[in-house]
Amino acid sequence: MTREELNELLQTDENFRIERTASTSNMDKFQEAICAFSNDLPGSGKKGYLLIGVNDDGSVSGLKVDDALVKKISGIRSDGNILPLPVMSTEKVETEKGDVLAVAVTPSLFTPVRYRGRVFVRIGPRKDIASAEEERILTERNAAHLATFDVMPCREATLDDIDTDIIKQQYFPQAIDTETLETDTRSFTEQMASLRLYNKQYDCPTMAAIILFGKQPKYFMPGCYVQYVRFEGTTKAGKIINEKEFKGGLTTLLPRLESFVADAIVTQRPEEISLLREKTVTNYPGGALRELLMNACMHRDYQSNTPIRLYQFDNRIEIMNAGGLYGEARPENFPHVNAYRNPIVAEAMKVMKYVNMFNRGISRVQEYLQTNGSKPAHFNVNKLTVFEVVVMDANVTALERTHDELRTKLAQLDDNFKIRVKSLICNINRDYYSARELQLRMNSAQTPLELRTSSARYFMVHILKPAIELGWIAPLYADTPHHPKQKYKLTELGITMKVILSEENHEI
Repeated sequence: MTREELNELLQTDENFRIERTASTSNMDKFQEAICAFSNDLPGSGKKGYLLIGVNDDGSVSGLKVDDALVKKISGIRSDGNILPLPVMSTEKVETEKGDVLAVAVTPSLFTPVRYRGRVFVRIGPRKDIASAEEERILTERNAAHLATFDVMPCREATLDDIDTDIIKQQYFPQAIDTETLETDTRSFTEQMASLRLYNKQYDCPTMAAIILFGKQPKYFMPGCYVQYVRFEGTTKAGKIINEKEFKGGLTTLLPRLESFVADAIVTQRPEEISLLREKTVTNYPGGALRELLMNACMHRDYQSNTPIRLYQFDNRIEIMNAGGLYGEARPENFPHVNAYRNPIVAEAMKVMKYVNMFNRGISRVQEYLQTNGSKPAHFNVNKLTVFEVVVMDANVTALERTHDELRTKLAQLDDNFKIRVKSLICNINRDYYSARELQLRMNSAQTPLELRTSSARYFMVHILKPAIELGWIAPLYADTPHHPKQKYKLTELGITMKVILSEENHEI
């Protein structure tokens, strides 16, 4: 925006397209204005402007716009309080008397737009909550912009095909402001239509209503379910150990899927760090799998007959849904640019708290995995018709990392010590042994005569003690090294080293 364009807006009286404010902290006021501009009740099709740093009389207040303010106002677009997401841009304009932060809002094609469950509109220079009649106008206008599959009418369906109790008791109270809902005298179908769940022209639920609240969505969309398969091994050629199908509307399917992931997929096991310490190792962080499955349900192509595939192998999980990147999202800008194939489904999942913040899902997944010690998820975004993500089992990841670390440590050791410790480790198991028993096992036929030792002290100082310091062997009485009944055993790290030495037959 140029200064000339700004001056023109400043000299124009406040109207249905312009709102001025000197405040920088009244976020409710800002979001109500953006919501109202998005609804564009007059139907002008022209952008609305929120001018921050401008007094009511059109004079510049002297504000200094910093990056923090720009970031805060820009964040309104994707924080999920305004649904469907507004189309808006922010721009700082410098003048002699101060800065102005201009927020340009494009009228939405998917009205009514709500801010925290309320529909705001502008009537001339005044902003207010829409009346029932005004909301009806916005709803009917939306019917002319059927641009996505989820807002299309499901003409075979009736109200008997959806769970109306969930809509009335769970969804409406979260999607519509309490005060508005209490005074709402519209019929149930009119209320549904205002949320794009019902098509009044054809007198039937929309596809979004069937996807979200349908009793048998698979009847209308054959691919509308989640298929879980557990394969033995690391390929689809392996024996099928378990398989399960999750079907129904998302509001009933998702809780069952979450419980299944937590109970049947995510496992935890203690891993010994020392004789007295353990840590818990989780194969897959539940939060990451939940986020990925919610993402698949929200973004999938529901016109496809292919279900969401949740495939588990010995070393990884693959999640695949029909429909590649959508809209402005491209492989080169993924995951920084997002577009919604199913905006009504996405809105409902946000309202019902299945997803927390738009455009944050991928980064949250990677954060969960990093915290768990897992490898980053791999997203295959180059396929045109499907979206696929692969998550590696953290146990496999940890084992690979441990193997690499042990090989590196092994390469740094003295050659003679390597030979002796190999003879020692490869000739014992998980039992406890006295120092004398360990010395005898080290002096096995595998050890050259010149490297065997009959000195108990030499064995303790130069072989057993270093092995303990490396974490490969641990004493039974760690706090009393010279305990008369002291014994020793292989640690988990020592067992891994034994595997490396045995399988790879290191030349040491």
